[in-house]
Amino acid sequence: MTLSTQAAVAAPKAEVRGELPDDLRERIENAVGETDDAPDNRFQARRRARAAAEDATAVLRSEGYYASTVTPDITEADPALPYIDVQPGPRFLIADPAVEWTEPPPEAGAAAAAREAIELEPGEPGRAADVVAAEGRIVAVLTRQGYADASAGARRVVVDHADNTLTPTYRIASGPLVRLDGVTLRTQGPTNPQWVAGLAPWREGEVYDPEDVAELERRLTETGVYDSVTVALSPPSETNAEGLRPIVVGLRDQPARVLEAGVGWSTSEGVGVDAAWTWRNRFGRADTLRFDLRLAEIDSRIGATLSLPHWRRPGRTLKLSAAVVDEETDAYNRRGLLASADLTQRFGPTSFYSYGAALEAGQYEDITFDSLGNPVPRERTLYIATLRGSATLDRSNDPLDPTQGWRASLDLQPTLVGGDTSLAFLRAAGQVSAYLPLDEQGDTVVAGRIRAGSIAGADGVGDVPSDRRFFAGGGGSIRGYEFQSVGPRLPDGTPQGGLSLIETSLEVRRRIGERWGAVAFIDGGTVGESSFAGFDGVQWAVGAGVRYHLPFGPIRADIAIPLDKREGDAAFQLYISIGQAF
Repeated sequence: MTLSTQAAVAAPKAEVRGELPDDLRERIENAVGETDDAPDNRFQARRRARAAAEDATAVLRSEGYYASTVTPDITEADPALPYIDVQPGPRFLIADPAVEWTEPPPEAGAAAAAREAIELEPGEPGRAADVVAAEGRIVAVLTRQGYADASAGARRVVVDHADNTLTPTYRIASGPLVRLDGVTLRTQGPTNPQWVAGLAPWREGEVYDPEDVAELERRLTETGVYDSVTVALSPPSETNAEGLRPIVVGLRDQPARVLEAGVGWSTSEGVGVDAAWTWRNRFGRADTLRFDLRLAEIDSRIGATLSLPHWRRPGRTLKLSAAVVDEETDAYNRRGLLASADLTQRFGPTSFYSYGAALEAGQYEDITFDSLGNPVPRERTLYIATLRGSATLDRSNDPLDPTQGWRASLDLQPTLVGGDTSLAFLRAAGQVSAYLPLDEQGDTVVAGRIRAGSIAGADGVGDVPSDRRFFAGGGGSIRGYEFQSVGPRLPDGTPQGGLSLIETSLEVRRRIGERWGAVAFIDGGTVGESSFAGFDGVQWAVGAGVRYHLPFGPIRADIAIPLDKREGDAAFQLYISIGQAF
C-alpha cells in the first residue's frame, strides 16, 4: 500500500485580472484574500467570484475610482476557477469641499479654523477614508475652540461623472460655545471638594478646552491614591443660570490603609527586609502618610514620611520626613536622627525639580591611621545641616523599562557640619543615561549611562562625614564589586570613600518572547581622593543577566565578574531586583 500526501497551498479566492496600478492591484488582492480549498463545483466558484467583486468594488470606491467596472466570472477549465476582471476607469478628484452650518453657526474664528481642518485640496484623489477623516478633524477643531457639543450630520458627497470629480459637503452642528463653571465632585471617599476645585486649570467663565480637562485628570491620577479618576464635561441640562457648565469629577479611592512587605538580596549587600504601613487620603487632599521599617545587614532604619501633593499650587509636592538610621558598612558605622522637608515641582510627566533642607544629628564611627600607619578608631558626634536642590529631566518612554529616549539628573547639596568637626562643603553629582532601540519594536536596546560627582571645600577625605563621601561598587553602581569596595582603601583594606566619582555602564538588552529578556553589560568607575577623580584607577566588570517582564516592569537577575580584582574581591557578584539597572 502506498500513502501519498499533498500539502495545501494557499491561493487567491479569485484571480484579479485587468490593467491596474501595482499598489491598487495589491490592495484588491489583499481584500479578496486567499484560501486553501479549491471550489467544489461551478456554483461555488461563481459565488466566490461575486464575493470577490464586491470586495474589489469597495476598495476601488475607497480609492476614488467611482466609474470602475468589476465583472465576476469563472474559467472554462475543470475544475472551474473564479476570477474578476477589473477596469478601474478614471480616478475621481476632490473639488471644492464645503461646510454647511446647522444654525446657529460658530463664531467667525472657529468657523475659519474648522474649514482649514478639512485639509482636502482640490485635485487630490477622492479617497473615501480621507473624506471621512476630514469630518472628524472639523469636529475635533470645534471642540478645541470651545464647542464641546459639536457633531456631524449626514454628509453630502456629489460624484460628478461628467468631469470625474467628488465634492463633499459637511453638515456640522457646532452647538453653543461652552463656558466653564467650577468642579462637581462625586466620590464616596474623604477627598475635599475645595481642594479638587483648586486643581482646575481654568477660571470660572473661561471657554471650554479639552486639554484643561485632561490636565485636571492627570493631576488627580498622579497622586497615586485613587483606583479610578474620571473627569468629564457635564451634560447641557446642567448649565446654570449664568450659562456656565461644571466639570464632573468622579473619584474612587484605593484602600485607605495598606500593609506591605518585601525582601531583597545580593551577594554584596546581603539580605534586607522591608515593611511599610501606608495611610492614604488621611486629610482629604490625596495625601500619603507612610511608616517604613527596614532591617538589613548594611542599612536599618525606621521612619515616617508625609506627602502632600499639589501643595499650594498644582504639580508641587511637599514631603516631610523623619527617620532613625543605623548603618553598619565596611567603611563606617552611623547612628543618627534625620529630619527633612522638600518641595518637588513637576514640569512634565516624569520630569521635576526639587529643593529643601535636612537636619541630622548622629554618631559616626570610622578608622584613621596615625603617622606610623597604625589604625586608630575614631568616634565623632556631628550635627549636619544641608540645603539640597535637584532636577530630573526624563525624555524616556518608560520609568522601569525604557527602550528609547534619555534622562538627565543633577543634585546639589551645600552642607554645614558642626560638633566634633567644623566644615562647610558643596557636594554635586549628575547622571545622564540614554536608550537606543536597534529595531522598530524596541526588542533590542543599547543603553548607556555616565555619572560624575565632586565635593568642593574639604581639605581631605577624612574631614567629610562618612555617609557624604562618594563610594562605588554594588548593584546600583558598579556591578561585580562589593558594596563600597571600588576606590581608595585604608591600609587595612577598609573602603575610605572619596571626594570625586566617575561611573559608566553600557548594556545591550534583548527581549525574548513576551515575558523574558537577556542583558549583557560592562560597568566601570573610580573614586578619587581629590575633587576631580580623572580616569586613573578605573575598575571594570562585565556580566550578563535575565529579565522576567511583568505588567509593571521587569524583575532582573544579574551576575557580574570583576576584571580588576584586588585582594579581598570576590570572583563574582549576584543581584536580584525590580526594574532595569538604570
